[in-house]
Amino acid sequence: MLGLTQEGGQVPPARDRGLEGIDTHASSSTPQTAAVGPELAPLIRTIESEIIPRLLLAHKGAAEARGEHDARGEIPSPEHVLEFAGLVLTQDASAAARYMEAMVDQGFLLETLYLELLAPAARHLGALWEQDLCDFVDVTVALGRVQHVIREFSPVFRDNALAPKAKVRRILLTPAPGEQHSMGLMMVKEFFLRGGWEVVGGPGVPVGEVGAQLAEQWFDCVGVSAGGDCRLEGLATWIASLRAVSRNRSVSIMLGGPCFIAHPELAALLGADATAADARTAVRQAEILAARPH
Repeated sequence: MLGLTQEGGQVPPARDRGLEGIDTHASSSTPQTAAVGPELAPLIRTIESEIIPRLLLAHKGAAEARGEHDARGEIPSPEHVLEFAGLVLTQDASAAARYMEAMVDQGFLLETLYLELLAPAARHLGALWEQDLCDFVDVTVALGRVQHVIREFSPVFRDNALAPKAKVRRILLTPAPGEQHSMGLMMVKEFFLRGGWEVVGGPGVPVGEVGAQLAEQWFDCVGVSAGGDCRLEGLATWIASLRAVSRNRSVSIMLGGPCFIAHPELAALLGADATAADARTAVRQAEILAARPH
């Protein structure tokens, strides 16, 4: 996919698509979501608080393996954000992917594009709907195109997988009971695989089968995604039940999701061993937990 550009390999200047007046200076590295309605808020939170931060793991991990620095390079301008938002609103996902490719060809780092282009664009789309500048269907379709662009770039990360480790760790990934969002957990699975872990489960694993899998198989860690909505009722009891049946009596349990980014102390209160703000940190934390003496 890399190497595709728009005409002349240039990113066109931003055009007015009815996006004026929207704040383009908020960094996507901050886990804040624009004030949008309840219909869109979970999807936007999933994109900006889970999917994009977790995509950074692959790019940064590969850079670290090559001894590269974490320089962010040039930052996309507010006009770039508006242009990209306009593309996903008015054109298909392939046009948005070509736009990303053109920026990569001009020297923008992928991690910078995730932080300073995709996430701000997702927030702006939500703001458009909140301000009645776009209807719900158009914004939902546009957000879907943002996710499509993310999926398009995912194979690049998989190609940069780290060298296999001498000892393979195993993790069971599962949504929390009642969790409806799956995209973030799907991306986390890819990043653990890229980090050399054996991964079982993911978005499609039935919550009712998690205990049986833990009882039958050895896992070093369990990763639980609580998504955009912090449903804490019963979560502590459920975590305790997983520990009680686990074949690995010292299994580590990690919690992830926007509410744990804002309140990391909740993880310990619920009986988990750790939480992480993004996927890169999650993999590193899981390695530390798996290596600790039991």
